[in-house]
Amino acid sequence: MRRAAALAASCALALLASGGAAARPWSEIRQLGEAALCANPNALPYASNQPGAPGFQIEIARALAQRLGVRLRVEWIVPRMRAATVDCDLLMDSITVPGVQPPSLRLSIPYHRSGVSLAFGSGREAVPSYRELSAGTRIGVIMNSLASLVVSRTPATMVPFGFEDDMLEAVARGEVAAGAATAAAVGYYNLQHPGAPLTLVHAEDSEPELRWPVAVGLRRADDLLVENVNAALVQLLADGSIAAIYAKYGVEHRAPGAGKP
Repeated sequence: MRRAAALAASCALALLASGGAAARPWSEIRQLGEAALCANPNALPYASNQPGAPGFQIEIARALAQRLGVRLRVEWIVPRMRAATVDCDLLMDSITVPGVQPPSLRLSIPYHRSGVSLAFGSGREAVPSYRELSAGTRIGVIMNSLASLVVSRTPATMVPFGFEDDMLEAVARGEVAAGAATAAAVGYYNLQHPGAPLTLVHAEDSEPELRWPVAVGLRRADDLLVENVNAALVQLLADGSIAAIYAKYGVEHRAPGAGKP
């Protein structure tokens, strides 16, 4: 299933418009017994409107709502910026890097570390970092992405793609030696191709531009909503629920504070 580059990067680089429908404070959410999540209906492994494979964003949000003691209602939106125009309380995988999110979006504690890894094809020699890519090595990148800027500083040859799915298929066919793709996309690809998995290297660990913690974005939340969401996330992290949900989609849960500074 095709996912655009920005979406494949956890859909979190797009800024939300500051206007639009107001989200609810904790007292109203508690009284209504419902919290609304905005998600993309066609973005596995992140989110999907398929009942049998809803994606890890939906499943984590459901677990979070259960801990909060409320129902989860999903608002399907494309693109993410439409969250400002609908009645939406939660946005999963919101990047916590300063300056990325608007003032109207408050953030929970981070629950995962995402980023752009390297995926090497069968028989290809994997290197541990972007800086070790050698001259003449064909590396697939999403056009105009942060990863393309990082690869452009190496002697490797960039091969542009519009979608991560197409790039990973090209890696598997040997058309490029490796691809710069989100670890989630690579993990999900390997889950779907157990007989011919790609080699995932967390090369983003040595590239600050290509790794980021993600949190729950809370639109116009009050302090009580933030506190309750944080408490629920602490429980879900401690009992392994979040890690287990990621594992269902072939994705390794990575602690937000892990990795090189």
